[in-house]
Amino acid sequence: MNIKDVVNNAIGPFPDNCAGYMNPPVQGFGYIAALKLSIGTVVADMDEGLDGIVSYDRAECEDAYIGQINMLTASSFCGLNGAVWGYDLARHDDLASNLIQPKMTLERHDGVVVPIMPLDPLLDAGYRLFGNRDQRRFNPLPGAMVVCANKSRTINPKVETTVWCALAIAIAEDRSTSANLFIEDASDTETTGEMPLEDLERNIVLSILRCGRDQGVRYREIFIGSKQLTIPHGTVGCALACAPYVTLPPSAIPAGYTPGDLTDMTLSEWEAQLGLSPLSPYPGAPLP
Repeated sequence: MNIKDVVNNAIGPFPDNCAGYMNPPVQGFGYIAALKLSIGTVVADMDEGLDGIVSYDRAECEDAYIGQINMLTASSFCGLNGAVWGYDLARHDDLASNLIQPKMTLERHDGVVVPIMPLDPLLDAGYRLFGNRDQRRFNPLPGAMVVCANKSRTINPKVETTVWCALAIAIAEDRSTSANLFIEDASDTETTGEMPLEDLERNIVLSILRCGRDQGVRYREIFIGSKQLTIPHGTVGCALACAPYVTLPPSAIPAGYTPGDLTDMTLSEWEAQLGLSPLSPYPGAPLP
């Protein structure tokens, strides 16, 4: 399936907001996957359920803004009728310029060495699509039903504990027959024990390569990233890894262009064509 056709068929019904994939009225068969890693915290001064709700809500609002949505969980694939924001369309400038170096390499089941790339450009791209809490761009319509590949971990620790989340996307070598794969993971050191994030990320990549072997799918490159935050006693923390599946609003398409033309634009070119006001830099990992 041609990626331009996918993007041309991934336009939602709302003028200025992304819609969740399959939100009526459907205007095409395609969808766009964006990527997000966030951690939210709240003082533990209510009850366990309410503290968990607020910390999760804050995680949705941190970094790339996807607040006020009804998040529906999906198994984690970006299929033949899907495109990845910042990769397939509005390609991040660092990727377009080949400025990103692999974090590591690992061998897949057929002996080919696969580069493992940092996820930062794709996280930044999602942030620049949706905007942030204070300066929103094309965030999902408040109250929309949004299907997401997602996993979260909420912790109210008895002693100081680190909560973490990680997200990876594996790009299929043959996208005419195979889906891209998301792997999300989230936990805390109270549950898993101390482990460097580099080791956690390596294990996630190994799980991807094993899934590829089991499915007979070859992944040509894998992007992975993680965030962690130390949570003291008396604070509830929620780590969220997710990839919303959305359709774009008409106002996200520059005048005189078709949606498919975004596959030939970099992220900064897309922003310039729309005349978008600059955002504060993507915040990256939260401070401990």
